[in-house]
Amino acid sequence: MDAGLTFTAELWRWTARKESADSGSWCFVTLPVELADDVRERAGEPRGFGSVRVRARVGETEWDTSVFPDAASGSFVLPVKKAVRTAAGVTEGDELTVTLTVRDGT
Repeated sequence: MDAGLTFTAELWRWTARKESADSGSWCFVTLPVELADDVRERAGEPRGFGSVRVRARVGETEWDTSVFPDAASGSFVLPVKKAVRTAAGVTEGDELTVTLTVRDGT
């Protein structure tokens, strides 16, 4: 694993489907565009849908997940699961400080 990338971004809720309006719906943060090339470079060969495997940390909570390319921003989005939001005491619209470490393919 390499050194982590730390950034702060607003937590937003995915609302493309009607059922996403409930509290269990998907929430994300968008990585700053200036970090996108760094993530791509560290990731090497792209995986399905261009996703990149990462280890994420918000506060004291860490988890393994992937970031996914976002055509609208030209960057990546990171899903932030409900357990992390609860542990961090954050809701949609709050600023989250995240540290990402790009994981290898193993």
